[in-house]
Amino acid sequence: MRTSRGCIMSDQDKKQDKKPKIPRQKMPEQDPIERAHNFYEVALGYNNDLALLEASRCLNCKKPFCMAGCPVEVDIPDFVSMVKAGDVIGAAWKLKEKNSLPRIAGRVCPQESQCESKCVLGKKGKAEPCAIGRLERYVADYAAVHGDGKIPELPKPTGLKVGVVGSGPAGLTLAGALIKKGIAVTVFEALHELGGVLVYGIPEFRLPKAIVRAEVDELRKMGVEFKTNWVIGRIETVDDLLEKRRFDGVFIGSGAGAPLFLKIPGENLNGVYSANEFLTRANLMKAYLFPQSDTPTAKGRRVVVFGGGNVAMDSARTALRLGAEEVSIVYRRTMSELPARTEEVHHAVEEGVKFKLLTAPLEILGNESGWAVGVRSQQMELGEPDASGRRRPLPLPGQIFDVECDTVIVAIGNGANPLVPSTTKALETNRWGNIIADLETGKTSRERVWAGGDIVTGAATVILAMGAGRKAALAMMNAFGVS
Repeated sequence: MRTSRGCIMSDQDKKQDKKPKIPRQKMPEQDPIERAHNFYEVALGYNNDLALLEASRCLNCKKPFCMAGCPVEVDIPDFVSMVKAGDVIGAAWKLKEKNSLPRIAGRVCPQESQCESKCVLGKKGKAEPCAIGRLERYVADYAAVHGDGKIPELPKPTGLKVGVVGSGPAGLTLAGALIKKGIAVTVFEALHELGGVLVYGIPEFRLPKAIVRAEVDELRKMGVEFKTNWVIGRIETVDDLLEKRRFDGVFIGSGAGAPLFLKIPGENLNGVYSANEFLTRANLMKAYLFPQSDTPTAKGRRVVVFGGGNVAMDSARTALRLGAEEVSIVYRRTMSELPARTEEVHHAVEEGVKFKLLTAPLEILGNESGWAVGVRSQQMELGEPDASGRRRPLPLPGQIFDVECDTVIVAIGNGANPLVPSTTKALETNRWGNIIADLETGKTSRERVWAGGDIVTGAATVILAMGAGRKAALAMMNAFGVS
């Protein structure tokens, strides 16, 4: 018997198919009314019973398509089978063979569009796919609490050294893969805390900073060296790393941290933030703890957020937690076209975020003191699909209206920071300033220089950056003759 995806089912699969269907297990969460006013994690994770029930839903396919949907190539059937068998610590070791950041990936990876979208169980009809991401989180969290803290057995050092620019998901993943092969790694981070977008861009209620620190500490135990407050392009350049420090190769994973704006009137008014500034203040500088922390951000009463992606949802939900009375997402298409994860939109709605859809900002209005007081907007309708495949928003003539607010957060995307590319000789970039690199190997125009993640692709997901880091690590090993 073949499934709709062409997967050949074993006798065991057929028996499983005849068993009473177990529904996908829901993730316990904080109550929406309570969580909208605190920065504690929203999703509470599976307990042992829920994890076992969910793992038992896996069909153990002979040809598992789920693995093809994982950018870091985790052996999903094996780790899920170990959960079924009660060997959760073994499942954690299996995860970490390919993924050095499982506690992070289990929380922020969009599994619904990656591994879970390929799950045969979800393709068989009415059943939902196996909750692979939730099981990954459960396994990694369980091992962090109940494991013995051991690190993988490391090979004899090869004598090779690699420098990594940026401690975001791409750089950390590459560092984890190389150190396990005996290649020394030094990671250079421009900020005072390690983790890149994981610490400055993702709110505490989605990804606690303590978890990022714990994952980084595990890499440190394995021998990865970290240097913070080290701005490559100013303190020293990529060329310096290759020459003065005698690194055998350099990986650039500096991300896309330059905020984009709409270039409409009023964006220079007080009370207007880029999502980067707003989230960095709240996340990395702990604005939510003011006055204990001395880096506050304005706590708007009525907040408007431009954009419809995950960063827009993060900004809106953070503004609520900082005490805003009303927070609105302004987006020029409908709910169906929102690029944010369905889960994040659902959480935002539950918490009270309002959505002003089919609405395009024309101007931010200000008062005589130079502070934002509203947004002049254009009502839109959807026309024919554009190049992205989504229906193009078109203005409705004469339908212009004002939305009152005192704070505006612009969350429409990020561009490449030009510092590293502009200070690296003969490093080719595209018209947007992203480094040109082979997407399968990370190889750039420069000898001994690789790159991956948002600095190459533009702003994307954490797991895609991790996948780029892993591919570049494999390419480096191949170039160095390390198997």
